[in-house]
Amino acid sequence: MSYIALQQLIDRFGERLLIQLTDRDNPPSGVIDEGVVARALTDTDAVIDGYLAGRYALPLAETPPLVADLAQAIAIYKLHPYAADPKIAEDYKEAIASLKRISDGVIRLPVAGVEPESSGSSGVQTIDRERPLTPENMTGFI
Repeated sequence: MSYIALQQLIDRFGERLLIQLTDRDNPPSGVIDEGVVARALTDTDAVIDGYLAGRYALPLAETPPLVADLAQAIAIYKLHPYAADPKIAEDYKEAIASLKRISDGVIRLPVAGVEPESSGSSGVQTIDRERPLTPENMTGFI
């Protein structure tokens, strides 16, 4: 299951842009090449899964809106065979930064019950042990 579908890319970026990015026929056919889009979506899913795997059980039961938004930004960037428009490149960098924050736990996804259980410790642990130097055995040194 992909995090986004072709129709979401069309809705966000427009059919004309997707035709420009995916129609690699010679001469151009004037339609979106769904095979090119499918490869970009597969690559996008792999990138997202790489960041989410350490924190969430995959596959996600449902795609949160944030993940869908990040997937769209990554997919349109990956569809560019050459240098992407500066806005698309910036959106891609922000998407990767957001995935890093999700991976670090700074951003939490609203997906119930998929976060792996923690070890139970969430801070510093101290061990109270017997002190080797006490006032009784330091007699004469103080």
